[in-house]
Amino acid sequence: MNDLKIVQCTHERHAAAILEIFNDAIVNSTALYDYRPRSAQNMVSWFDAKRAGNWPVIGIEDEQGRLLGFCSYGSFRAYPAYKYTVEHSVYVHPQQRGRGLGRQLMELLIAEARRRGDVHVMVGAIDAANKGSIALHQRLGFKHVGNMPQVGFKFGRWLDLAFYQLTLETPLQPIDG
Repeated sequence: MNDLKIVQCTHERHAAAILEIFNDAIVNSTALYDYRPRSAQNMVSWFDAKRAGNWPVIGIEDEQGRLLGFCSYGSFRAYPAYKYTVEHSVYVHPQQRGRGLGRQLMELLIAEARRRGDVHVMVGAIDAANKGSIALHQRLGFKHVGNMPQVGFKFGRWLDLAFYQLTLETPLQPIDG
């Protein structure tokens, strides 16, 4: 774990690894409220959307170039007045969890949002039973701003969605329109 490399993920290099991580989260957790694993074609449209929105996709690779985890953000809602608010996600390969990679990825993503200067609020929509993710967000300064009870149904039970928000000092000169 000493020779980790921070990378900007690309479809060509990372789509298969991201797909594997996504599909594990879909099949084995409530981190994603999806039922069916995604396909390689889904990754084409996912990366196309990231590219079109100029959204970052940051990864961490090991010394052999294997993707250990990734993070990104994208539109919070599709209305223009939300242009300074993003919803983020962070995923770590199941064999790499518990090693601090989630925190490292989140810190990188927050720093990238600040560097770009066009994000004011980062929103995390977290399954309310995901105590690890909630604790991570709280350690990074995110504040709990609300719950939506029973908005998801997966694994035979209702799921509550918790929202956590980090407010940044950027942009320095926001504009309407």
